[in-house]
Amino acid sequence: MSATLHTFENGTALAEALADAVGDRLAAAIKERGTASIAVSGGSTPKAFFQALSQRELDWTRVIVTLVDERFVPPENDRSNHGLVAANLLQNKAAAARFVPLYRAAATAEHAAAMASEATAGFANPFDIVVLGMGTDGHTASFFPGGTRLREAIDPATPRSVITMNADGAGETRLTFTFSSLQDAGFLVLHIEGDGKKEVLARAEAPGDEMEMPIRAMLRRARSPLQIYWAP
Repeated sequence: MSATLHTFENGTALAEALADAVGDRLAAAIKERGTASIAVSGGSTPKAFFQALSQRELDWTRVIVTLVDERFVPPENDRSNHGLVAANLLQNKAAAARFVPLYRAAATAEHAAAMASEATAGFANPFDIVVLGMGTDGHTASFFPGGTRLREAIDPATPRSVITMNADGAGETRLTFTFSSLQDAGFLVLHIEGDGKKEVLARAEAPGDEMEMPIRAMLRRARSPLQIYWAP
C-alpha cells in the first residue's frame, strides 16, 4: 500500500494540521454512525498534537479514545502512556471523551492483555483513526526488533487483539494491538518529527527485513494508505 508524506514547517504547524485532519474525521464518523474511535501513541512527539486536538469542537461524548500500545505500568507511573494522554489529550473539550485503557491491574500482563482485548473489541473493528509513532530502531506500536512475539504481532493472520511484548529496547513488558488491529483504520497516520526520524524512515522504505525494522510492515502491507506527517 502506498504512503503519502505531508511535510510541515515545524512541529507546531504539524500538530495543528494533524489535529484539524483528525478532528474532521472524528466528526464525520460521528455524523455517519453516532460514534468515533481513535487509537493514539505515546512518547514526547504527540504532546503538541494532543493539546491541539483537545481544543477541537466536536461531540466528544461520542468519541472513544484508546492507546496503540502501553507499558504494563499503572497510569500514575511516569512512563505510562495512559498518564501522558490524560494530561495532554483528555483535557479541555476532549475531557468529555471516553477513554479505554490497555493497562489493567491484573496479576500478569497476559491477563491484562486479554482484558484489554475484550474491552476494545466493540470499537476496534476497524478504528476510525490510528496515530502511530516510530522509534529510531524502526519500531512502531510495540513491534520491537527482537521482540518476543514480533512475528506473531505483525502477521496479518493474527486476530485483532491486544498481546504482550518483551524486548531489550522496550524496558517494561508492553501491551500492544496487533498489526491486524491497526492496519485498516479509516485514517492511518505515522507522526514523526526531526531529521533523524526521516532518515530512519528512508532506511525503512529501502529493501530489507520487516523483523529488523517492523515499521516496514505498515509501510508495505497496511490495507489503508499510510499518511506520514513530518516536520523538522
